[in-house]
Amino acid sequence: MTKPLKAAVLLFPGSNRERDVARALAGVGAEVEIVWHESARLPPGTDLAVLPGGFSYGDYLRCGAIAARAPVMAAVAEHAARGGLVLGICNGFQILCEAGLLPGALMRNAGLKFICRLQTLRVETNRTPFTRGYGAGAVVTYALAHGEGAYVAIAQEIEALERSGRIALRYCDAQGQASAAANPNGSMHNIAGVYNAGFNVLGLMPHPENLIDALTGGVDGRPLFEALAAA
Repeated sequence: MTKPLKAAVLLFPGSNRERDVARALAGVGAEVEIVWHESARLPPGTDLAVLPGGFSYGDYLRCGAIAARAPVMAAVAEHAARGGLVLGICNGFQILCEAGLLPGALMRNAGLKFICRLQTLRVETNRTPFTRGYGAGAVVTYALAHGEGAYVAIAQEIEALERSGRIALRYCDAQGQASAAANPNGSMHNIAGVYNAGFNVLGLMPHPENLIDALTGGVDGRPLFEALAAA
């Protein structure tokens, strides 16, 4: 019998989406444990570490900068180096970039306003443990809730991401076209999420955990969690 996915959802001061992610994972049969940021290690047998959304340390310094230096992040880095899965959503994406586990950074939205709405996205590849539940090029709807979501990186990093197929999702319109008009926050190349070189670390700004139940807006986020459970 295949053992269930064991997920550790990290909790930082100011996180507010840990329960949503835990619910999404439990809904696909995963064993979930919420781990306080001061822990020096992940629970034994952890398959997936999740950095949820929220406002770690109030975003008072630079989004994710303080949380990236929490004791638990050393354990996350070791987990990733061993090939373990890591998922960072919204503030979690910011933390992964600040910790050096993903390239680039997240800056203030181009309009300098907080965005909270649904957004269409294009799945750029379905050859990863995170996206095998989607078709390549599929257009999905996730939720946005951020003030610093504009993804930026130096030209060489952007070129490397494009060349190696490490862009996970792009902001697009309902027909799947990525354009300035479909870009909600000014992200370079309409980037909504990126992978590390090993494709086992994913950071994304939109929230798939909000779209797992038809009664609360849709189920486009559920295949991501189902794919992780299957992995």
